[in-house]
Parts: sequence; structure tokens; C-alpha cells
Amino acid sequence: MNIIDESGILALSTRLQRLSEQLRKDGALLYKSFDIEFEPKWFPVIYTLYHKDILSVVEIANEIGYTHPSTISLLKELEKQKLIRSKKDKVDERKRLLQLTAKGQEMILKMKPVWDIMTSVLNEIVDNDNHLLKAINEAENKIANQSFLQRAIQLKREAKSDE
Repeated sequence: MNIIDESGILALSTRLQRLSEQLRKDGALLYKSFDIEFEPKWFPVIYTLYHKDILSVVEIANEIGYTHPSTISLLKELEKQKLIRSKKDKVDERKRLLQLTAKGQEMILKMKPVWDIMTSVLNEIVDNDNHLLKAINEAENKIANQSFLQRAIQLKREAKSDE
């Protein structure tokens, strides 16, 4: 056990990031083992467009829960890879609508069997006494109601008023 593991809850963000990086790295290697050139960071956009067909930048950002700039950065990468394409909205010229290209749709077909394997493996990993996905959902709901920062500032105020 290292010092980060021993630090308990204080290193929660670090440990989640570490877990995420390990899953992304292994995911990338799994895609590669199927001869699929795919970056796991592209997954949220590709998966969303696979299910929703055509969306605006704002709609994609909302679906994946990323900031507008982060979403635009991902979209640029995916357009460069020719996995998605954009067109102007006929109703609102300022709005860009995005969808999978034929290349993107072909990639989805190659990825579906990999997603089945990933789903089985991830279910096995999180299937323990403290179900990880359920715990993440609960934590995200609490943060949606009141952020980490808001809670910390409230505690700080309460501590000051007790002085």
C-alpha cells in the first residue's frame, strides 16, 4: 500500500483518476487488439451520436456532461479523423449539427463486439459488496444538488461562526 492509498478519502480524486487512466489505457489496448484505431476519450461523443443521430455542439456537450470548449476540442479531433461531420443548421445558420460519417458508422460495427466484452469485464470489476457504479451515481447526485466547493465553503462559514 502506498501513501495515496493510505490517505483514505482525501485522495479520492487521485484514486478515481488513477482508476480511470488504467481503464482508458486497457480499453485502448483492447481496441488495438481488435485492429480498431480508437482513442477511449472519443467514446462519449461517438456513442452519443450513434444513439442520437444528429446533434448540435451544445446538445452533445449536455449529453456527455463536458464543457463547451472540451466538447469542441473532441469534435475537432473526430472531424479530423473523418469519424464525424458537421453541417450548418438550416434553421439557425450559426448552429453546427454533427453526425457520424460512413467511416464512423463502420467503426461502430467493429466496436460493438468490443463493447460487449468491455461490458462483461466492467460488470465483473464493479460487482462487489460496494457496487462502484451505484456509489458513483449516488455521489454525482449529491454533487449535482450541492457541489464539493459549495459544501466546503459552507463548512468554512460554520467553523468561523463557531469561533
